[in-house]
Amino acid sequence: MVDGIADRIGENGSSIKHTLLSAESKDQTTVIKEPLPDHQSGLSKIADLLFDKELGILKSSSEILAVGHRVVHGGEKFSSPVVVDKGVLEDLYKISHLAPLHNPANLKGIEVASQVFPDAKQIAVFDTAFHQTMPDYVFHYAIPETYYKDDGLRVYGFHGTSHQFVSKAAANYCDIPTEKFNAISIHLGNGCSMSAIKGGKSIDTTMGLTPLGGLIMGTRSGDIDPSLILLLGKNHNMTFDEVDTLLNKESGLKGLTGSNDFRDVISKYEKKDAAAILAVEMYVYRIRKYIGAYAVVLGHLDAIIFTAGVGENSALIREKVCEGLEIIHTELDNEKNKNKAPGIKELQSLKSKVKILVVPTNEELEIAEQVSGLLIA
Repeated sequence: MVDGIADRIGENGSSIKHTLLSAESKDQTTVIKEPLPDHQSGLSKIADLLFDKELGILKSSSEILAVGHRVVHGGEKFSSPVVVDKGVLEDLYKISHLAPLHNPANLKGIEVASQVFPDAKQIAVFDTAFHQTMPDYVFHYAIPETYYKDDGLRVYGFHGTSHQFVSKAAANYCDIPTEKFNAISIHLGNGCSMSAIKGGKSIDTTMGLTPLGGLIMGTRSGDIDPSLILLLGKNHNMTFDEVDTLLNKESGLKGLTGSNDFRDVISKYEKKDAAAILAVEMYVYRIRKYIGAYAVVLGHLDAIIFTAGVGENSALIREKVCEGLEIIHTELDNEKNKNKAPGIKELQSLKSKVKILVVPTNEELEIAEQVSGLLIA
């Protein structure tokens, strides 16, 4: 019925983009530029637009049965969508230390939505949930067991909503039952992660306790030797907070090239900038290394899936990632790889036994489907 976003909340230049979807005519988009000092004002303005009599979308807030919320970290307790009540909210605040950059904002969103839509159920959908099927020998760290039992320190994985959506879409596209579908899902955006999917379930993923591990990302370092943290503290007199900021916000492509915008990095790469060339080679190598590992773990591979901003739009990265994958019976067709048509695309050559797919992610739709499923149940 309607699509939109409240952008730059609490910053200069905040605005709301509101698109009325219509089957009879072209979509109608309105951009409203006004101060949005906090999430309360942003969501209240969205509600005003939804209940605007002239737009005729909804008559009142009572028509909203549920509001779906993406919550980054659900810990071990939450492995499926849940209706948020006082007890659930308290449990989620208790594990906020596992995702201090994300969960507090997610929970604030739930509190605000409860005020704006008082008759609706607030339902949390967790980014970690899809990875709760990982075996214990995958999610454990080789540290004393007490830190797992007492503090919950283990591999959780993230981008689960995206990996779940694209793997289901790919299985359906390939006409393979989800429970028999094996794939490597590669989510490449400003944040990047991969998932080994066996029988439609996640059995391994590149991110760990937090979204910092695994692949090189826009501002995150990805995998490092843990001793690097100790040496930064000792040699540069850095506090834990300073190291956290360095690895999460000043590293990755930004640390290597000065920009976390992949378009800028590719532009520099095409101009033979040495730093950009190194960054791209490192970025690609890390992905290829995990493809090799996951191919061995899965044994049989039906598809390699590229998704999210970079994965869906960068033919160069897809080409470089797929170079030399013949060892796992996978070969890219370079002409197909240039195809910019919307929707799911097949990029493999006729020789390839493994499909190479671009599957546009739709985390909002996945959240909506999970919320709907919970309401029906």
